[in-house]
This record gives sequence, C-alpha cells and structure tokens, in this order.
Amino acid sequence: MEDTTETRVPGAFSTLLAGLQAGMLGAVWMLAWLGVSSSWQNQGFWNSENLFATAFYGSDALRSDFGLKTLPGLALYLLLYSVLGGVFALALRNRFPPFRLMLAGILFALGWFYLSFHLIWKSAMPLVYLLYSDRPMVVGHLLYGICVGRFPAHDPGRPRQLPAAAEPLGSEAHAATGQPEASQTGSPTSFSDPPVTPVE
Repeated sequence: MEDTTETRVPGAFSTLLAGLQAGMLGAVWMLAWLGVSSSWQNQGFWNSENLFATAFYGSDALRSDFGLKTLPGLALYLLLYSVLGGVFALALRNRFPPFRLMLAGILFALGWFYLSFHLIWKSAMPLVYLLYSDRPMVVGHLLYGICVGRFPAHDPGRPRQLPAAAEPLGSEAHAATGQPEASQTGSPTSFSDPPVTPVE
C-alpha cells in the first residue's frame, strides 16, 4: 500500500508563515490604496511611505515623489504590518470559522490603527501623527484587516482534501463485496437449474 501522507510544516510555524504572508499582502493593498488617495489629493503616490521614513530622517523625508529615503519608510510599513499579521494568526488560529475570522481581522486592523496613529505615533513619529489623512487610513486598514482575516488560505500546513479513490470496477468490485457480477443488461446473473428433460 502506498504511503499517501504528506510532510507538513509544524502547525504553529506554518500558521506564523501564513500570517506573515497575509500581513504582507494586506500592507501592499493598503499602501496601494493610500498611494491612489494621496495622488487624488495632490500629495504624491509615495506620501505615506515618506511619512514613515520620518522615523529615520525626520522632516528631510517629507517629499511627494519617490527617493532613496522612501525605501526605509516602505520597509518599515511592510515589516511592521507583516509581523502584526503573524501575531494575529498565532493568536486566533483554529478559533473561528472563516467569516468570523475575517471580521476579527477587520476589528484587529481598526484597533491597531486607532492605537498606533492616535497614541503610539504621537510620541514615536510625531510627523506621521500630524500629517496623515484619517479617512484614507481607515479604508486602508479595512483592506488590511480583510487580507489578514484570510490568513488560513496561505497556510502551507492546512490539511487538504484528497480526491476520492476510484471505486473498483467489474469483477474486482464484486470479488470485494462477495456478490455476483452484474450482467451487461444491469441485472445480476443467477445460477439457473439444470434443464428439464421432457417426458414422452
């Protein structure tokens, strides 16, 4: 008999990887939305990344276009929100069905938004606190929460359903069940009595 078991990554580690991937994907979607909304407001597509770059360069990072100082801000966004996705996945794995998990992801993202942009960045990155746009950030974090709430879809350790094995056909099936083989017309074959000799 062939071994059909698959080598899988340990549960907690695979969940962490799924959360990191979902967080990275959510950050990319969020930054894409923030870039589009900033362009509509004539602030430049890379405004959000440049704001985060003020953590390293201060007001020198404030610009509307892409530059070398934009890269640390972009990296900080991706790293921070990927880690948040991993923390969320580890905290809620195997706890909720998919729809509730997505709702939990949205609540988690909005909670992080209000905690960070209204409290943490006020002292850690004051320029971010003063210059960010509130409504686009809320929508961006909604997108992020939806992506994070779908982290099980990225889980390499999640068991997958194997296709059902084909049923044996013909004589093999009947040999396995102990029943006589069906005839071509669909009725089972029966053992007939010996022919009767007519009496003269």
